[in-house]
Amino acid sequence: MVVISLQKSARSGSFAKANMTGQRGRSSSVNVRAVASVEASGSAASKVDDLPLMLRALRGDAVERPPVWMMRQAGRYMKVYQDLCKKHTTFRERSENVDVAVEVSLQPWRAFQPDGVILFSDILTPIAGMNIPFDITAGKGPIIFDPIRTMKQVDAITPLIPEESVPFVGEALRRLRAEVGNQSTVLGFVGAPFTLATYIVEGGMSKNYTHIKQLMYTEPAVLHGLLQKLADAVVTYIKYQADAGAQTVQIFDSWAAQLSPQDFDIFAGPYINYIIQEAKKQCPDLPIILYISNSGALIERMAACNPDIISLCHTVDLTEGIQRAGKQFAYQGNMDAGVLFGSKESIERRILETTASAKAAGVRHIMNLGHGIQQGTPEENVAHFFEVAKSVHLRQ
Repeated sequence: MVVISLQKSARSGSFAKANMTGQRGRSSSVNVRAVASVEASGSAASKVDDLPLMLRALRGDAVERPPVWMMRQAGRYMKVYQDLCKKHTTFRERSENVDVAVEVSLQPWRAFQPDGVILFSDILTPIAGMNIPFDITAGKGPIIFDPIRTMKQVDAITPLIPEESVPFVGEALRRLRAEVGNQSTVLGFVGAPFTLATYIVEGGMSKNYTHIKQLMYTEPAVLHGLLQKLADAVVTYIKYQADAGAQTVQIFDSWAAQLSPQDFDIFAGPYINYIIQEAKKQCPDLPIILYISNSGALIERMAACNPDIISLCHTVDLTEGIQRAGKQFAYQGNMDAGVLFGSKESIERRILETTASAKAAGVRHIMNLGHGIQQGTPEENVAHFFEVAKSVHLRQ
């Protein structure tokens, strides 16, 4: 394993930030963890210059273009995935069978060569190892068989031991690193405690989040007990993924925007902050991305959670989001996934606008969508998205 450490950031427990042109008055640099050796690859070392583009960009190196990948890039919009689903009919079979999970993760990489390859999995995957049985069904999505709404149920939750309960995740990440090498960055991901809790308390998907909000306002101690156990498990899960080969990890708090800002400060923000701080103690050089859907009201609060990269959703103007959160962060996003249903000209125009905004702001930037790619998106438009994004330096 090669660990590249430059000057330590003044921000405690953080992935240090790079000096960027236009960052007036800011002097910071970055640590990038280059896991150049994983169990499956057998490679003992890697030159700094051989790091994947995304890691070099996050470190603050001069790179020819912003790295690009796409949330939900592996999955149901691709015909090869749809064909695979005919043989492997359930989501859990596809995500918990190592061979299948690796194959699905690599399908978009083989087709489009994105700069990030994210593990095909689900944010709920680890909770089965915490004595919270669940399933994911076609049409209904996640189902929690015994929704947790009492302290007795919270007490029955067990600590996560990923090596025992989700060994397929570690093996899949090791295989992805061996397959991808340094041609792309392998990403892991986790769910944030509040979002995980919405499924666990509601019993599945919800429109109004009635049960969890009732718990918030009638028995907050029960919810805090659940959130803390989930936060501890997420810290463990992040380290497990990093040790297995994930070079960057994204935290998804998909439903945190269902909270009022003052409730975010009680039931979401503190737990995200805790996760990042604790994960950094164990994996100090691991870049951590924070994404919240519909996060326009929460930008400053996302910054206060101290991630390395803020992933902005498409409802936020990129320039305004950067101004609100600060230039010390790297940014990811944030093209509307709906643009991919439009013309190739509109796709190119929006990519150029997005990357130009980040460049003008003088921040490190990962080109991405502001939300996961939608089912039914034409594959030829996805191909055009990556073609344009990977040649943006020739088009501006």
